[in-house]
Amino acid sequence: MASTQVKILVPGNHLMVGLLGQHDELLRVVEAAFGDVSIHVRGNEITVEGEGREAERVGKLFEEMVSLLEAGQALDPANVGRSIDMVKADVRPSEVLTAEVLRSSRGRAVRPKTEGQKRYTDAISENVITFGIGPAGTGKSYLAVALGVQALQAKRVNRILLTRPAVEAGERLGFLPGDLMAKVDPYLRPLYDALYDMVEPEGVQRLMDRGTIEVAPLAFMRGRTLNSSFIILDEAQNTTPEQMKMFLTRIGFGSKAVVTGDVTQIDVPGGRSGLVGLEEVLGGIEGLAFVQLGPRDVVRHKIVSDIVTAYERAQSSSARP
Repeated sequence: MASTQVKILVPGNHLMVGLLGQHDELLRVVEAAFGDVSIHVRGNEITVEGEGREAERVGKLFEEMVSLLEAGQALDPANVGRSIDMVKADVRPSEVLTAEVLRSSRGRAVRPKTEGQKRYTDAISENVITFGIGPAGTGKSYLAVALGVQALQAKRVNRILLTRPAVEAGERLGFLPGDLMAKVDPYLRPLYDALYDMVEPEGVQRLMDRGTIEVAPLAFMRGRTLNSSFIILDEAQNTTPEQMKMFLTRIGFGSKAVVTGDVTQIDVPGGRSGLVGLEEVLGGIEGLAFVQLGPRDVVRHKIVSDIVTAYERAQSSSARP
């Protein structure tokens, strides 16, 4: 097989440390991912040699990494690894990792970190109802809350409504001590955490006191019509089919809804999940999108992605005849 040589001239020696990493740690990440190519660095010139398509991919990867550095993005082994996955899938990391969803109260930019997350945020922006389905750690809830805060700040909606099915208590919250908020707090804590990460704590409380941000268990949605609202239904795999239909028919004019769930973690009694098989029922409806996220979209510790992959492999094996 013919060998190809690709040369990349980095515009300025000042970018080389950020590109290769301290003690060349980022260079080693790239070399490990493309074992059949050789990479030589001399000054600010990088030469890649290997089979045509692989050498061109590595050349493209370095060009994208330079673009990220020039856009002010710092590179680390995690986002270089995600960039490698994107380049292998013919996706440009510079288009994904520089897309800003929201700037938090602490000044930190909330951005998609994978191609799947970018598809998810784009789908939410473009559709009335978006289903984000995938394993833990893929940013489903966090990005939905970020887009809700963005819509509220831009005055595209008048309020944010966060809801989850309180499955562990069978929606019979009277068994728990305290008032309504004390009872639902354990179920809605992940959504609160995301809110407090994006809006100052005092601001969140003020918005909740005004009713601009409302947090309630799914059972309290019945009989309501929700206009001019950004509505997030989290942990939707734990709804029943009846609850899912009830929720989807609450959506009124000027509203947007995001439904998140992980069909591998169904805790609803009897296993009758309102999320399973829903794409077959609702697929093709204009203004409604389903986005599937997978192990490559997990942005927690790498071990979480490995665990998700191992479970998927085991489930695939057990499903074979």
